Amino acid sequence: MNRLSDIGTIKDILSRHGFTFSKSLGQNFLINPSVCPRMAELSGAGEGVGVIEIGPGIGVLTNELCLLADKVVAVELDKRLLPVLDETLAEYDNVKIINDDVLKLDLNKLIAEEFPGKEVVVCANLPYYITSPVIMKLLEDKLPVTAITVMVQKEAAQRICADIGSRESGAVTVSVNYYAEPKLLFGVSAGSFMPAPKVDSAVIRLEVRKEPPVSADEEKFFKVVKAAFSQRRKVISNSLSAGLKMEKSAVTEILSQAGVSPNARAETLKLEDFAAIAALL
Repeated sequence: MNRLSDIGTIKDILSRHGFTFSKSLGQNFLINPSVCPRMAELSGAGEGVGVIEIGPGIGVLTNELCLLADKVVAVELDKRLLPVLDETLAEYDNVKIINDDVLKLDLNKLIAEEFPGKEVVVCANLPYYITSPVIMKLLEDKLPVTAITVMVQKEAAQRICADIGSRESGAVTVSVNYYAEPKLLFGVSAGSFMPAPKVDSAVIRLEVRKEPPVSADEEKFFKVVKAAFSQRRKVISNSLSAGLKMEKSAVTEILSQAGVSPNARAETLKLEDFAAIAALL
C-alpha cells in the first residue's frame, strides 16, 4: 500500500468502506508523500525497536513504521477505521491495531505485553484537540520509552519547544522539559492534509530523560507551575498568591528565600526557580 498518500487512492478506500471524516475526532489524513517517511526515520524506529502509534488514521505513517521497526502497535479510537486498516496494512505481519482510547489505556502494561526486551518509541500524528493531554499522559506515566515523536499544531510545537525563561514559554514548556528534552524537527503545511486544517503543523521529538533535571516534590512542583502560569499577565507574587490560595506576604517571603523577584513574570523563571519555590511551600 505505497500509494496511501495519493488523494485518489484515499478517496477510493474511504468510499468503499463508507467512511466520512469526523470533525469531533480531529481527523485530517496526510497526503504529502514526503512527511511520513521522514517522521518514521526520525522517530528512532528500527531493528530491535517497538513503536506505539496513536491515531493511525488510514495507516499512512503506520506503513512507514512497519518498514523500519520490529513491531508496531497502533491505538485507534474510531472503530470505523478498523476495516480500512485491515486493508491498508494487510501486507504487514508486524503490526497490531488496538481499538481504544489512548488516554484510558494502561500503556505500561501494553509495553510489557507487546514489546518485551525491546527499545520502545512513540510516533504519532496527533489530533490537535488532544495534543497536550496525550503528551502529558505519555510523560507522566513514566513509560519505558526513549523518545516521543509527534506531529502537532505549529503553535503548540513552538510553545513546547520554546526556551524556558523566554516570552514564548508556558506551563506546558516547563512541564515537558521536566520529563524530556524537546526539539522542533520540521514544519508541515496545512495543504499536506485531507481535509486541510486551518493552521500549519510541525513535527517535534521529545527525548525522554532518565532523571528530571531538577530535584523536586513533583506534586508541589507542578502545582507551582500551574499556579504561576494561571494568570501569566500578572507578576509572579500575584499569580502564585491567587493560584495557591496563599497570603501575598507569605508568597513574597517564599520568593525571597528562593531568590526570585516578586515582580518577575512566570515566563522568565527557570526550572530551578520553580523547584526552589516548591521546596519552600
